[in-house]
Amino acid sequence: MLAQKTLPLVADPAEAAAAQALMTEPEAPLSDAPLYSPEAAGFLLLLLLLSPKTPMEPGDK
Repeated sequence: MLAQKTLPLVADPAEAAAAQALMTEPEAPLSDAPLYSPEAAGFLLLLLLLSPKTPMEPGDK
């Protein structure tokens, strides 16, 4: 059986408010994180299919 123990807060109200503000800070609407776009995979596949084919040359022995 799991038991949860709660501890009383030992900070003054100003510190508690600062900690609360840090924990509930909203995310930025724009970020630099790369986004997954399935269209890019199709575009790259199309480029691969349309690329000119080069004949394979046998290696020199």
